[in-house]
Amino acid sequence: MSRVREMTGRAEQKLRWAWRRAAARYPRLAAARQGVGRAVAARGGTGDVRAENMVWIFGSGRSGSTWLRSMMDDMKGHRVWEEPMVGLLFGEFHEKAQAGQLNTANFIMGEPTRLGWIQSIRNFTLDGAGHANPSLGPEEYLVIKEPNGSVGAPLLMEALPESRMVFLLRDPRDVVASSLDAAKEGNWLYASKDKGGWKQTSMADNRPDAFVKRRAERYLQQAGGAHKAYEVHRGPKVLVRYEDLRADTLGTMKRIYRELGLPAEEGELGRVVDKHAWENIPESEKGEGKFYRKASPGGWREDLTPEQVQIVERTTAPLLEEFYAGQKT
Repeated sequence: MSRVREMTGRAEQKLRWAWRRAAARYPRLAAARQGVGRAVAARGGTGDVRAENMVWIFGSGRSGSTWLRSMMDDMKGHRVWEEPMVGLLFGEFHEKAQAGQLNTANFIMGEPTRLGWIQSIRNFTLDGAGHANPSLGPEEYLVIKEPNGSVGAPLLMEALPESRMVFLLRDPRDVVASSLDAAKEGNWLYASKDKGGWKQTSMADNRPDAFVKRRAERYLQQAGGAHKAYEVHRGPKVLVRYEDLRADTLGTMKRIYRELGLPAEEGELGRVVDKHAWENIPESEKGEGKFYRKASPGGWREDLTPEQVQIVERTTAPLLEEFYAGQKT
């Protein structure tokens, strides 16, 4: 044990020396570190974010979450926290853990200490929301767009049981078709990504079937996580299909606000629905290769090959059979 302490002490001393050398060589580095410390100390507490006033939008990417978030953002007393990815932070780490890890208290998210780390997730999320939205009033609602963090939805809803949840679901074949178009060279998603991964290999162009398989698996992980959370969430919740939101936007928005117990005047809902209608998006911003592409449920029939449709249907079968059983090929 003394040998371990000795090695640890030497390692810590080396780190201190390294920092001193770096600070001496780069004065701005030392100043920045001191500035961050002063800022944190001066800031003190976080904004007044109440868990019951948090409205989470879970599901999958390309499911209409941007549209829904935009409408809710325009409602009186609403603010938006745009994709904090806190669900991905905890959910993917926990999902990848092995059974042997989960069964021991040595693992940071082991089952024997679940009560403790669930409380930590709650504190971390509320603190993060407060720092990101310091001017949020105690009576305002914070709409959190988190489709790409939906793998962690079950953990977040366990940690924040009084918060409100929207499970936004879209036909996986349309989701994959939209993603495939977006990821092709020259299109909006390809242009927005850094180098690496599927972009480096131009997978959407050179290996489209492999891209479809990967995106379908991602959909199952995201929407599957949202589904699990929805099944067990004890707070206000609502299941919304993108197809229903498109077919009757105002009626679906009324249902969302009613089932979540959120205050909303019908006239105000009508105003935001009209403002964010598909018809009001400039034509120059819509079409193939753009973020706003079709908004046409069932477009996958023209966008995907029969082989690609089969890939998506096999991969996402559990959700497809439950929510879109009458629309299989």
